[in-house]
Amino acid sequence: MKTVTHWIAGKPYGDVSDASGTWGPVTDPATGEVTTRVAMAGADEVDAAVAAAKEAYATWRTSPLAQRIAILFRYRALLDAHRDDIAALITAEQGKVHADALAEVARGLEIVELACGLGTALKGDTSTEVSSHVDVASVRQPLGVVVGISPFNFPAMIGMWMFPMAIACGNTFVHKPSSKAPSASILLAELAAEAGVPDGVLNIVQGDAVAVDALLDHPDVAAVSFVGSTPVARHVYGRACTGGKHVQALGGAKNHMLVLPDADLDAAAEAAVSAAYGSAGQRCMAVSVVVAVGSVGDPLVSRIAERAAKVRIGPGNDPASEMGPLVTKAHRDEVAQYVAGAAAQGADVVRRGFTVEGLENGHWMGISLLDKVSTDSDAYRNEIFGPVLCVLRAETYEEAMRIINGSRFGNAGSIFTRDGGAARRFQLDVETGMVGVNVPMPVPVGYHSFGGWKDSAFGDHRMYGSEAVHFYTRGKVITSRWPAPAETASGPDLGFPVS
Repeated sequence: MKTVTHWIAGKPYGDVSDASGTWGPVTDPATGEVTTRVAMAGADEVDAAVAAAKEAYATWRTSPLAQRIAILFRYRALLDAHRDDIAALITAEQGKVHADALAEVARGLEIVELACGLGTALKGDTSTEVSSHVDVASVRQPLGVVVGISPFNFPAMIGMWMFPMAIACGNTFVHKPSSKAPSASILLAELAAEAGVPDGVLNIVQGDAVAVDALLDHPDVAAVSFVGSTPVARHVYGRACTGGKHVQALGGAKNHMLVLPDADLDAAAEAAVSAAYGSAGQRCMAVSVVVAVGSVGDPLVSRIAERAAKVRIGPGNDPASEMGPLVTKAHRDEVAQYVAGAAAQGADVVRRGFTVEGLENGHWMGISLLDKVSTDSDAYRNEIFGPVLCVLRAETYEEAMRIINGSRFGNAGSIFTRDGGAARRFQLDVETGMVGVNVPMPVPVGYHSFGGWKDSAFGDHRMYGSEAVHFYTRGKVITSRWPAPAETASGPDLGFPVS
């Protein structure tokens, strides 16, 4: 059986032959077979990783920016050359189809490229002669040891959203990936070492809540970046803030897609199917709710159902597959319960999931489409995180907006319409951090920032873009006075400094 362990101070950490250690199972979602065991970190492993990062920080923080950027350029080239290798690991453990895994790597590479151009974002400001012979300069400096905790649904991309920006800013990093899909993180670390990232600058600790809490409580950790469910995001935010750390914690989502009567229904249906069922719905940006306004409901649902029936479902390593399984059996069973519960709570089940023939032990859910879902049903109120699309009906735009803005989640929202005025109104009205106009999954490009509102995000700073620089650094303002040679001291001045 394959073994995945930690990566600390530039090399694998832990005895892979030790059968008495703490290990967790990793399954192939398509077959249900346990293919890998992953080490589960405790306090000792966390201490070792943080200590390695702290030691490396002493020299990494003062390394020339040009040197850090040159390493990241080499890293970007290595990642590009190993796209298929990274994607294969993602498919084997997370289950998404290979093409989707390749797209994940590509989106992660966008942020590595952003980090490669970070020089201008890190430069400070200077004001001269604010008073006689007095200058004021603002600079940004790294924090120290920072931590990233990433989820199973993007085993490579989320980590790549975090540590390249952090280390480009001069920090050192400890990454805690999901134990459900751990292998990609180790390959990313190995390639970083090959690119010249010094030992201890990037470390990996595998594990579960024990490792997470040890990192949140560690006195030498200065910042924590998290992506996951809302309950855990709230826990991470509260616990790490109590320790005085910088925290960004991105939580769950219930992304709504509003379809007005004037919309191109074929385009809207295609978008709904793609955004709801891609990666088996295991995306925080997935459309999980369509709000159909007026008479558009019946023809829209019919079009969605017709297209959903044509989606090819199968193992992620099969080039013919368009959608794979869910990550674990427990998660599949939880998603299936939501579908059954929605039917009991009055929804029309237009399509229901199934099992792939010959792979009955895999974590298959298939595609579910629920129509006329009520806002008080469990399937609507909670994040399902699976291939389940809920359709709600509204008579007017105003009623639809009350539904959308009444959700406790505020990650992303989109509108499908031909009316520019309605689209502009929606952009201003909707209470979400990311907005799409005829775009179902408005994931911003790397030089903007990613994050939601309300229960979808905790903390002041979003992920990547310019906000990442502010998150991974802290400001310092320097006021200096260099008297002219002929100037003489005139005695103390106890007044408050003014210009």
